[in-house]
Amino acid sequence: MLSSFLSAEFFYTIIRVSTPLIFAAMASLIARKGGVTNITIDSTMLMSALTGVLVSAFTQNLPLAIFCGLVMGVVMGIFMGYFHIMMNTNLILTGVAINTFTRGATVMILYAFTGDKGSSSLVKSLAVGNWDIPVIKDIPILGQIISGHNGFTYIAFLSVIFTWYLMYRTPLGLRIRAVGENSSAAKSVGENPAKIKLIALAFSGFFSALGGMYMSMGNMSVFITNMTGGRGFIGVAADAMGRGNPIGAMLASLLFGTANAVANVLQINNFPVDMVMAIPYVVSIAGIIIYSAHEQHKKNSKIKKAIAEAERGEAA
Repeated sequence: MLSSFLSAEFFYTIIRVSTPLIFAAMASLIARKGGVTNITIDSTMLMSALTGVLVSAFTQNLPLAIFCGLVMGVVMGIFMGYFHIMMNTNLILTGVAINTFTRGATVMILYAFTGDKGSSSLVKSLAVGNWDIPVIKDIPILGQIISGHNGFTYIAFLSVIFTWYLMYRTPLGLRIRAVGENSSAAKSVGENPAKIKLIALAFSGFFSALGGMYMSMGNMSVFITNMTGGRGFIGVAADAMGRGNPIGAMLASLLFGTANAVANVLQINNFPVDMVMAIPYVVSIAGIIIYSAHEQHKKNSKIKKAIAEAERGEAA
């Protein structure tokens, strides 16, 4: 078992299983920076995964399928924004309603087009292939870890750079952050908070769609009912642990991906399936608890410092 953990294949698996988490974390980060906690990332991933598979199956056109999957993601993001921002509905209730609707809708649509409620295996869909990196692929061990991943995986890591540049080096990113921090102040200088939040949610849907299509058109070439398995919510947790920093969110995603890879190794070595399947979610909960405790400790330290300074001022 130890050799399994120290193998190039294990580290390759970490990167592979972290891919949808990185996309979900970037989706959550952009939305949260805009002042909206997007809890529909998982359902958006699911809808885009199904859309990409069905379009590719019936058109046999991969670029068109990816485009349609991305459009579905953007539409899902704006759809949530319309109800929450424009219609002023409760954010949590809106998210729960969309998530509940999507889980049933994907089964209904899948059955309508394939005649199967469990998977799309009855139709032949297309998939994005694996990419070898020149030069690196020939380096022992390193090439086995980094090269040969699915195209979506490399896009995931590029999305981290894109998100950082968007948020901290572009006027649009500045507007998104300004609206998220204080929408009233942003409005007072001529910005339209509703418009900016919708744009942030559109970006969130875009990255969610990439994560969903990776699962049905990259890691696998078939759609399976509820195949996201809560990865969208784990991405939200990774964003929170990364403190709104794209690099931090990526590292948190890799941490959760490591938990998944460990679960895979344990499952191969005949550990109880129920215990193994719970590992990624237990790690997610533990990560959130540790993060929350750390943030609370920082908050308490600031309060104590402020009280101490006030007492010194009164004494003076």
